[in-house]
Amino acid sequence: MFNVVLAGPRLALHLTRRLFAAGLVAAETVPRIATALDEMRATLRQLERLLAYIAEELPELAYQVEQIRARLDAEPEADHPEPAAPARVRRG
Repeated sequence: MFNVVLAGPRLALHLTRRLFAAGLVAAETVPRIATALDEMRATLRQLERLLAYIAEELPELAYQVEQIRARLDAEPEADHPEPAAPARVRRG
């Protein structure tokens, strides 16, 4: 009968301990989550800078490709003959 009387307080104590332990675990993870969020923000800032750089450089690259294409189109193909087939070696 004594066990039945103490079952309620034991259960309450057990649940309080588990709740306290879970609270400690949650409190320990908050700094890690904050650090991860800071790293993600830094990565996003870096990506933003990289994309801005690419956006600035793409028109210049397109211009250079067009210049190369115009030069290649302007050159006659006679200046660049097809390479001759390699000579066959007779084995005998």
